[in-house]
Amino acid sequence: MDRFSLYLDPQIRDWVLFPITLVMILVGILRHYVVILLQSPPKKLSRAATREQRALTRSQILRATSSNSPIPPSFYKSISQHLSEAYKAGTYLKDGPPKSDAPSSTPNPLSDPAAMDGMMAGMKTQMVMMVPQMVIMGWINFFFQGFVLIKLPFPLTLGFKSMLQRGIDTPDMDVRWVSSLSWYFLNFFGLNGLYRLILGGDNAADSSRDMTASPFATMGNAQPGQPQDFNKLFKAERDNLEFAEGLHSWVGENMDTKILRKYGKLPGDSK
Repeated sequence: MDRFSLYLDPQIRDWVLFPITLVMILVGILRHYVVILLQSPPKKLSRAATREQRALTRSQILRATSSNSPIPPSFYKSISQHLSEAYKAGTYLKDGPPKSDAPSSTPNPLSDPAAMDGMMAGMKTQMVMMVPQMVIMGWINFFFQGFVLIKLPFPLTLGFKSMLQRGIDTPDMDVRWVSSLSWYFLNFFGLNGLYRLILGGDNAADSSRDMTASPFATMGNAQPGQPQDFNKLFKAERDNLEFAEGLHSWVGENMDTKILRKYGKLPGDSK
């Protein structure tokens, strides 16, 4: 038995413990729906930009099926050479063929409206995530500073004391007692499973994103809307098309012989 026993008023449970937990749950759910409302639908690409992307996809599909292609060799070579010449001439570039005297430079993400819209959307989402947590922490510090709320039912080592008893300077208190501020942090990271159960796996109430997400994270990742240098991509695709021509194999080659052999109709085959 402990030398010093600590008894909590049941009103602390009813008017401090439960309200903090309930407020954090409701704020997380509200934040999820606010983020959904702030999300803007993706903008449609222009016809030239769509044609630019589809031209690259067409070449990739052609290469992916080269080893077992449904296209005869003459047609395959004609399509491959047509795409290679179009890539060389810059036919599919949305801004037209590049000028010979213009220096090649990497597109600036800040000059692309789609990238700027994505960055602004990330900043708005961050504000929705950070402001409520700052308000809740200030509310707890102002009204419930120094409160002891609950005692954990399992033993812990002294290493957990600084984590579970934030805001309380009592070196002799049992480690299992949890302060109001520490209860906030436990809920901050512990309610993610409840949010996934209520809102689904891909929800905006996940508190762990607040610590790792950045509104500028989209600037370093290849995402739809980020400017790409299709001129360089087309040059690399030309080399890949030339390599794929040597690997081409028509699936319909000697098809008549294969069918006759399958049904045993070739001369000399045993029935």
